[in-house]
Amino acid sequence: MLNNKEFDLWAESYDQSVDLSNENEKYPFAGYGKVLDKIYIDISYACYNTVLDIGFGTGRLAWRLYEKGCRIFGQDFSDKMIEISQRKMPCANLYRGDFTQGLVEDLKQYKYDAIIATYSLHHLKDENKVDFIKSLFPLLKDDGCIYIGDVAFDTREELEKCREKAGAEWADDEFYFVFEEMKKSFPKMKFEKMSFCGGILLLSKI
Repeated sequence: MLNNKEFDLWAESYDQSVDLSNENEKYPFAGYGKVLDKIYIDISYACYNTVLDIGFGTGRLAWRLYEKGCRIFGQDFSDKMIEISQRKMPCANLYRGDFTQGLVEDLKQYKYDAIIATYSLHHLKDENKVDFIKSLFPLLKDDGCIYIGDVAFDTREELEKCREKAGAEWADDEFYFVFEEMKKSFPKMKFEKMSFCGGILLLSKI
C-alpha cells in the first residue's frame, strides 16, 4: 500500500492515471466511470442529503454530490488530496486520518444518509474489511446505505483470472473484494458488476 507521502506525490496526476486505465478498460480501473455514475445516480434518486466519503481522494464523486447540494463529510490520509478536494468543496467537512486505523472521532458524531467508499477499502485485509464495515452501521440513518465501489469480483476464480491477466501490473499489497466470500459476513449484501474487475457492493441498514 502506498503511504500518505506517496499519495501526496500522486495526487496531481491521480485522475489522469485513473482515466487512462478506465478508458482502455484495463485493470485496475476498468469500469471506474460507471461505478461513480451509478453511485451518484442512486444517491440522487434516494434524495440522500448527508454523505460520508471514506478515502475521498481528489473528490471526484463527492464533488458531484456537493454540487447537487449534499452535505459532504470525508476522511483521507493524504494532505495533498485533502487540499485538492477542499478547493473544490470549500464547505465540505474533510478530515485527515488513516481509515485503516478507524474513523476520526469527529466523524463519529454524525448520522449519514449514505456512506461511500470508492477504490479505497481494498487497502484493508479481508478480515479487517468486515470489522470496518460493521463499524459503519451505527453511523447510518435508519434508511441509509453503504456504497462500496471498488476492484471487486463475484468469485475467487474470477479474481485469479484477473491476476493472471494483469501479470506484473497486479498489486500484491491490495486486497480486493470477492462477493461470494463477503456475503458470508453480510448475507443481505448486493453486488452490481460494472466491468471484469470492478463493481458496487451495497449494504442497507434495513
